[in-house]
Amino acid sequence: MFTGIIEELGEVISIEEIGESSRIRLRGPVVCSGARHGDSIAVNGVCLTVVDTPEQLAAETGEFSADVMAETLQRSSLGALKPGSRVNLERAMALGARLGGHLVQGHVDATGSLLSREPGDLDSEGLPRWEVLRFSLPQSITRYLVEKGSITVDGVSLTVVEAAIDSFTVSLIPATLALTTLGTKGIGDPVNLEVDVLAKYVERLLDTRTLPATLAKDAS
Repeated sequence: MFTGIIEELGEVISIEEIGESSRIRLRGPVVCSGARHGDSIAVNGVCLTVVDTPEQLAAETGEFSADVMAETLQRSSLGALKPGSRVNLERAMALGARLGGHLVQGHVDATGSLLSREPGDLDSEGLPRWEVLRFSLPQSITRYLVEKGSITVDGVSLTVVEAAIDSFTVSLIPATLALTTLGTKGIGDPVNLEVDVLAKYVERLLDTRTLPATLAKDAS
């Protein structure tokens, strides 16, 4: 599990295509600190597993590799990465740690794209104090978004400002703009979306209650 609070901006070093899958090598000194083989690290909101051996991690300080299967490449924006791409990185949360964002699984539900950016008030240097971003919203996950609810965009835990039928907006503070890839996203750029898992559990429970008794018993 993750919190959606990005720890650092990492960088893609290389991408090796292996059949229909890929092995991605990334640089991220913070998330690599104490990293071990098999650890989970979210890359733009996608939970990936560190495949390096302890010897490799020790030799290449601040770097790690992860395998990305075809399913992940097709259902997320990781397939669009290239060497030099910046990525949001977060280590799996530790049990008992503060939950600064919301519960994030690192399982992408759909991809969207940036539709618009609207700067807010400017500071004394002429830079926006905040900015409103609008993203497209696939119909398959529209029902899970509510105003002031949570959504994860490229691994960043955000609060929904407006939940429309085919799009939604979020308001980003300067820290989020500066410390994540969302600050430099261009119009049309793809993003990974993960809705609040609690909403999906509630939906499933309610669906079960409306099933015929025999089917409900099988689903329980």
